[in-house]
Amino acid sequence: MLTTDRVKDLGPLAYFLGTWEGHQGDDIAPGDDRGTENNKFREQLVFEDAGLVENHEQKLQALRYALMAWRIGVDVPFHEERGYYIWEAQTQQLMRSFTIPRGVALIAGGKVDPSAKEMVLRAEYGSFTYGICSNPFLDVEFRTQSFEMKIKILGADSFSYDEDTILLMKGRKEPFHHRDQNTLMRVK
Repeated sequence: MLTTDRVKDLGPLAYFLGTWEGHQGDDIAPGDDRGTENNKFREQLVFEDAGLVENHEQKLQALRYALMAWRIGVDVPFHEERGYYIWEAQTQQLMRSFTIPRGVALIAGGKVDPSAKEMVLRAEYGSFTYGICSNPFLDVEFRTQSFEMKIKILGADSFSYDEDTILLMKGRKEPFHHRDQNTLMRVK
């Protein structure tokens, strides 16, 4: 059980502690033929308190998270992430840093009021602060140009997200909008 002071220290992160599940996710992604495929998915997202992180005079609060996603009707996960949500109260910056075992690492962020019910985190290719890094194959074939995540707190135990990852794909003239959306409910 978190103390009142710890909840206050975590700012907007305190809400997310626990285990969440979503069963009606929608994933618009590049298909094997580099066309468009739409996958329905379920996911589990676990947030744990990682404590205070002191970086010289900077004080950060962090939650570590693990995300697994499965296509509906399939028992093998098609997506996995590990990372941190980080809160810096002094600047009101909310950050998400994560890696995906396809050779992608990303840190996204934005200014968020501690009591906000809606949050937006962004990252851009080439940025030295909120940026994206990929392995050489992905950088040539499926370059992640930008990432935007919108989070909406819907109630005491429910939130939704909408992610738009813009890819520049070899062989396609127009940028591809890889979209992921889901509503998650707290299960513990």
